[in-house]
Amino acid sequence: MTMARKITIEPITRVEGHGKVTIHLDDAGKLVQSRFHVIEFRGFERFVQGRPYWEAPVLVQRLCGICPVSHHLAAAKAMDVIVGAGPGKLTPTAEKMRRLMHYGQMFQSHALHFFHLASPDFLLGMDADPAIRNVIGIVALNKELAVQAVLMRKFGQEVIQATAGKKIHGTGAVPGGINKNLSPEERDQFLKGAPPLNIDQMIEWSLAAIELFKDYHGKNKDVVDGFAAFPSNHLSLVRKDGALDFYHGVLRAIDAEGRKVLDDVDYQDYLDYIGEEVRSWSYMKFPYIKSLGKSAGWYRVGPLARLNTCDYIPSPLAQKAFEVYKAYTDGKPNNMSLHTHWARLIELLHSAEVIKELLLDKDLQGTKLIKKGKKVSEGVGLIEAPRGTLFHHYRINGDDQITMANLIVSTTNNNEPMNRAVHWVAEHVLAGKSEITEGMLNRVEVAIRAYDPCLSCATHAVGRMPLEVTLVDARGNVLQRKVR
Repeated sequence: MTMARKITIEPITRVEGHGKVTIHLDDAGKLVQSRFHVIEFRGFERFVQGRPYWEAPVLVQRLCGICPVSHHLAAAKAMDVIVGAGPGKLTPTAEKMRRLMHYGQMFQSHALHFFHLASPDFLLGMDADPAIRNVIGIVALNKELAVQAVLMRKFGQEVIQATAGKKIHGTGAVPGGINKNLSPEERDQFLKGAPPLNIDQMIEWSLAAIELFKDYHGKNKDVVDGFAAFPSNHLSLVRKDGALDFYHGVLRAIDAEGRKVLDDVDYQDYLDYIGEEVRSWSYMKFPYIKSLGKSAGWYRVGPLARLNTCDYIPSPLAQKAFEVYKAYTDGKPNNMSLHTHWARLIELLHSAEVIKELLLDKDLQGTKLIKKGKKVSEGVGLIEAPRGTLFHHYRINGDDQITMANLIVSTTNNNEPMNRAVHWVAEHVLAGKSEITEGMLNRVEVAIRAYDPCLSCATHAVGRMPLEVTLVDARGNVLQRKVR
């Protein structure tokens, strides 16, 4: 006789941070409940209270070691509003330097995620031995590809250093603008640097990465298309003309059929449209679109959502790739979770193209860096981080101290979708099975990794993964334990 069981996966590997999954099965082996728990607490919304507002763009970078630029720029954009210089009021040099910084970050982050964190599951197989299913396994399988991945990330990091002053925790963006321009020598290093560290090589490798995924997809369509596929709403920034834009725009949301739920609204008013639900079993909130309610208003953010909400991509090679991508679903919204990787690689290419376009812009050598206006007490900054839409909202007092901060990070926006993805795997892979296998466990993680969640870097591992899964019956007796 089958007995009720609880499956616990802790920690989740090849993601940033500490999280766990619990899956409850009934006596018949049918799924009762699945949950993705975020078990760490950061508290930055309280840490920044009492600090001078101009510290925020530097301070909040400590939220994340892999996408500090996103927090840096989102906070800076909020402070632009507070000092009367935003949005859309920066000098051309300031805005374009920030864009170069941001697209450099998008490029390195997307390269890191696909090649180092996601590709082992594709290239080595979801059922591969975890001792080789990692970046070291990729090196053994295809040394040239592994080296390319490292150099792509290096290039993006060098762009960040040239615009922010440092590769990590830079100081380039300040309230009302930026504190440096790009010298001709720095520009030429990226445009004409010795191969392979130049932008033309990065574009070529980005094109090849898309073809790599398409080749895998062509051989594994059933897996890629069907794995953790479910309908959802999608939310992102878009440029006012509907184009893909990572740095600035209006807020747009569509439903699973493509109907607009939020029609290009001003993100300064986001509280009119976005609510946050609290649940007892996670430190992470559950955002939703207020007009749809808590149960139906959840949404996805990130590459998949961005390519669903935008009308076109404003760079030629990425637009061509986008047209192929959209044709696969006959122009309808794409709700297939693993297609997030395809979308991410199209964004990788777009980022490289935009970097080249910006490098050729003489405004980067301009000397007007700061814009000031009439100070106000409140401002919202919004940006498309690699993992999705990022909200920063601040209020200050008469002494220029921050009195309120509200941050909705990309992974928080994707909280419910990640839970839905875990539920799909639990229902279609684990339910009704009498034995836990390594491949079954990994598929739970594959579903989560598609969203590239930003929880921390602590669980990246080589070789033996720090993962334990235990099956217990309704009385708490251990039926099976698997450690890897």
